[in-house]
Amino acid sequence: MSGNQESGHGLDDVATDFTVEHADYASDLDALRAVREPVFIDEQKVPADMEWDELDPKSHHVVARDLDGKPIGTGRLTPQHKIGRMAVLANWRGRGVGKALLLTLIERARSLNYGLVSLHAQVSAIGFYERFGFEAYGREFDEAGILHRSMRLALPPPEVVPPRPAESVPDAEILDGNDLHSLREGSLRLIQESRRRLWIYSRDLDPLLYGGPKAMAAIKELALRAEDGGIRMLIQNPGAVRDAEHPLIALSQRLSSVFSLRQPDTEIDLQYPSAFLINDLGGYLFRPLATRLEASGSSWGPARQQQLLEYFKQVWERAVSCAELRQLQL
Repeated sequence: MSGNQESGHGLDDVATDFTVEHADYASDLDALRAVREPVFIDEQKVPADMEWDELDPKSHHVVARDLDGKPIGTGRLTPQHKIGRMAVLANWRGRGVGKALLLTLIERARSLNYGLVSLHAQVSAIGFYERFGFEAYGREFDEAGILHRSMRLALPPPEVVPPRPAESVPDAEILDGNDLHSLREGSLRLIQESRRRLWIYSRDLDPLLYGGPKAMAAIKELALRAEDGGIRMLIQNPGAVRDAEHPLIALSQRLSSVFSLRQPDTEIDLQYPSAFLINDLGGYLFRPLATRLEASGSSWGPARQQQLLEYFKQVWERAVSCAELRQLQL
């Protein structure tokens, strides 16, 4: 049972004043109820005994909150690889909440190596899910008095990267972390170990990670050995970077042949909830939610690095130049 009423809206309707976080069913039950019961039970008249089931305690949940911490949207991923209970409060629909919830659940499924995810979409929401690659199949059916149709999305595994010769394989170090210090150290290592290329996908270029003295020094050293266009940055909110006077922007303006900056240009890419850093030595640091500090990474994880790089390249091709960050302030 997945209801969403956000399809058909343009970029001007996408809000940025909310966050999406992973939820614990037991401790966050009140937050889940605050969204699911008004949407499914009160609004759509789903019986309460159908809304809450035995899969809830076993599933992975996400919750969207406004900047005051009030829950405004929910979703879940069951052990059967099924996405469901997608709900957004009425006054938040059409503002990108459902998109962010869905992308977070899809990324969670990828991290669990699920090859396929499915869902039961309300017929009125089929178009919404199709925009993310879901395909409808089978006939319409009734679920809780509402017409639904089954949909599925294939999540192919990352391309297999040929192993390096044994003598050239670097020592791998896990870079997982959940605090600012570990993120800084992990990011610094990846920058320092880059040979000639580096890729950053971020909402605001994370000044706490990339704007400090150590990070800036490492990026400057990399810039001296990098190839033309070797440092690429996808920035979802260039205005925030400009207003913060990020020191990395000044460096990129001085070394414009080395740095390439672009802004995602599609609704889906702008609402991508994650952030990551990858280098050309097979290292990566990935945060499922850019607004939080939890991260997974490795100094040598070529399969995952290649997967992230392929995604970066896809977004890069449809992104636009960050003209406002490219101009020198004379």
